[in-house]
Amino acid sequence: MTDWPHSRAPGAQRAAVRDREQVGAPKSSGGALPGGLGWLIFWMSGTLLSFIVAALSVRMLSEKLTAFEMMSVRSAGGLIILFLLAALRPELLEGLRARRLGLQGARNAVHFVSQICWTVAIMALPFATVFALEFTTPAWVALLAVLFLGERMTLPRAAALALCSIGVLVILRPGMDSFQPLALLVVFGALLFAITATITKKLVETETTFSIMFWMNLMQFPLNLAGSDPTFIFRIDASMILPLTGVAVAGLSIHYCLTNAFRYGDAMIVIPMDFLRVPLIALIGWMLYGEQLDAFVFAGAGLIIAGVLWNVRGEAQRTARPPVIAAQSAIQPAE
Repeated sequence: MTDWPHSRAPGAQRAAVRDREQVGAPKSSGGALPGGLGWLIFWMSGTLLSFIVAALSVRMLSEKLTAFEMMSVRSAGGLIILFLLAALRPELLEGLRARRLGLQGARNAVHFVSQICWTVAIMALPFATVFALEFTTPAWVALLAVLFLGERMTLPRAAALALCSIGVLVILRPGMDSFQPLALLVVFGALLFAITATITKKLVETETTFSIMFWMNLMQFPLNLAGSDPTFIFRIDASMILPLTGVAVAGLSIHYCLTNAFRYGDAMIVIPMDFLRVPLIALIGWMLYGEQLDAFVFAGAGLIIAGVLWNVRGEAQRTARPPVIAAQSAIQPAE
């Protein structure tokens, strides 16, 4: 997900400055940058490519490794990449502190189950179905914010929940022959990721992006190993190197690219571009795996997208916050 500090507390401001300097982002916190459209397209292209690489890598490995084994590689690869970054940029370690570990642990335990749900679904379901259903995450975030963060249930939020719920029913079609019970795993995973996002809203007040990603990979690595066959590393052969690299690299680049995209455009520009994942992955699934282009999936996805966009527009009008901050209210699914 996009972990970006947005509190006005002094500690959060320092964390924000450190994160901005880490990725070479502009120091301005205002609206979309003049002439930044090219960079916005660049970073969103990276986000879309990362999601697709992650999904294809999981599918390629599905006959040889379990979901836990794949995620073990992802966590280990993420730690290696983060250590290399820290070696090149020692200032990244400034924000790495063993504080709020209880909250970090709660976030990472929930996110651990969420990513296993997503991985299992990618292994068994059509790509387009998984990607469409995971876009319910912003609606779940809105509901959880009302229940646990004391935020108001506004008309856009209520409309988003209603449209997303209808969209889910259109895609799942319960009671019909085409109903796939495993698709409920995607909806459950999206709910868990929304809980992760809600907890992260608390963490980003004091923690840097590097810190959150570091503890995420460090805490989830032993959990993934616990669910894996200890000998799986000996089953890795040369044909698996490329997709395993894809799992590890894409797992981090999704966060990195989407975060930078939000710095060059507001949510109303970034989020619709992210929705291109549904038709793109559907086309790839059709070309590579013969997956049928299901009209119900696209219809349901359209309702979910409409609900999310309505909610984002309402939040932008209600809060009138700077785009980078407003973007955080529409947290995106990412693995």
